[in-house]
Amino acid sequence: MEDLKKLRNIGFIAHIDAGKTTVTERVLFFTGATYKIGSIDDGTAVMDFMELEKERGITIGSAATNASWKDFDINIIDTPGHVDFTAEVERSLRVLDGAVVVFESVSGVQPQSETVWRQADNHKVPRMCFINKMDRLGADFDFAVGTIVDKLKANPVPLQIPIGAESEFRGLIDLLEMKGHVYDEGNNPTEPKEIEIPEDLLEKAKAARAFMVEKIAETDDSIMEKFLEDQEISIDELKSGIRKATLDLKIFPVLCGSALKHKGVHHLLDSVCEYLPAPTDLPPVKGTDINDQSEIERKLDTDEHFSGLIFKVVSDEHVGRLCYMRVYSGTVSAGDKVFNTTVNKQQRVGRLLKMHAEDREEIKTAKAGDIVA
Repeated sequence: MEDLKKLRNIGFIAHIDAGKTTVTERVLFFTGATYKIGSIDDGTAVMDFMELEKERGITIGSAATNASWKDFDINIIDTPGHVDFTAEVERSLRVLDGAVVVFESVSGVQPQSETVWRQADNHKVPRMCFINKMDRLGADFDFAVGTIVDKLKANPVPLQIPIGAESEFRGLIDLLEMKGHVYDEGNNPTEPKEIEIPEDLLEKAKAARAFMVEKIAETDDSIMEKFLEDQEISIDELKSGIRKATLDLKIFPVLCGSALKHKGVHHLLDSVCEYLPAPTDLPPVKGTDINDQSEIERKLDTDEHFSGLIFKVVSDEHVGRLCYMRVYSGTVSAGDKVFNTTVNKQQRVGRLLKMHAEDREEIKTAKAGDIVA
C-alpha cells in the first residue's frame, strides 16, 4: 500500500496546440525517462509515434508511458486535442486518477478545452491547470485564469504567478513559499534558480497569496478559523488543504510556464505528486455480479480478487491485438486466466507489457493501480 501512495496515474488533456505533447516530452526528459528531448516539429516526439502523427504534427491516438520523479512513480497518458479524436480522451479519462489540463496563455479556454473539461467532470477526475506558452506574444496569465472562471464555471486557484510575460517571461513566483524561481536563458534544459521576489512584483505576490489562502480556507474549517483570527497558517497546512480541496473537486490549482523553454515543468511535476490523487485516495471500484446482477465493490488492494478494465484495443504488428488495461484490484500475471465479462468467458493473458509510448518492456506481474498492456 505504501507503494500505491507514491503512484500517480495522470493524463494531459487540452485544446489543439495548447502544448500537451510538448509538456509530456519535457516531463519525460526531466524525469530521466528519455535522454533527448523530442520535438513535434521534427517528428521526434516520443508520444507521437504513429507515421501520420509525425507527418501532421498532431496527436491522434492516446499514448501511455511511465516515469519516476523523486520517489514517485507516474503513469502518464498523452491524449489528442482534436475534436475528431475525442473518444480517445473519454477512454483515457475513464481510467485516470487525475489530470493536468493545459491552457494556452493567449487564448485561455478554447472550445475543445470546454469539451475535455466536461468529460473530466463526468468522470469526477481531480485536475490541475497549467497555463502554457507564457513566452508567446500576447501572453496574459490573469486573462487565461479568468476564462476558466467565465467559461468553465470552475474555481481555479493560482499557486504561482509569472515573472514577466511574452519575451520577458523569466520564471515564476511560488505563492506558498513566497520565493521566485528564474531560468537561465538559452536552449539547454536548466534547473530553476531560487531568488527573492522582485521588488516590483512583491505587492502583487502578497495579494495573490492572500487570495489563495482565502480560497483554501473556504474549503477547510480549521484553516478558516485561523484565517479569520489572523493566525499564522503553516505551509504544510496549506498544502494539505490544497490537496484535500483538489481531490474533492472544490478547487483547481493553477500553475504557469513555457514547456518549450522548459520553464515551470519541475514545479508542475512537484505539484502532480503533491496534489493529485494516488490510487489509494479513490473510492473502491464498483462492478456487477453476472450471476445475480448485484453490485460488488473491489478495494484497491493487492490482496483483493483481480479486477481490471480494458480501455483501449489496438492492432499491433508484433503482438497482434494489444489491450491497454487499468488494474483496479488484486494482481495478474502473464499466463493467468481471467474472466472477460464482455464475451462472457475465460481468456488467457498471453503477455504483460509496460508501455513506453511505442517501446515496451515485458513484465511478469501487474498489481492494483498499474496501467499495462
